[in-house]
Amino acid sequence: MVNGAFKRFDHDHIFIERSDGTKMVDVFDYTSPLSFMGRIADFVFLERYMKNALIVRNKLIKEVAESGAYSKYIGKSR
Repeated sequence: MVNGAFKRFDHDHIFIERSDGTKMVDVFDYTSPLSFMGRIADFVFLERYMKNALIVRNKLIKEVAESGAYSKYIGKSR
């Protein structure tokens, strides 16, 4: 992460080839801002929120990739 709300943010995807397709594994690690208050926020809600956000996002990525709809996103610039 170059800038943003987190003090530190690292999110990697690992793709594992399997006989029935490809498995994607998220490696997600971050440090919340605000030291002690950030650790409290992690415990109370942030870790669960981030995990659920990744689950929803990955489900959408899987649906788009497996449906063939990905072709409308390839080659598009930001």
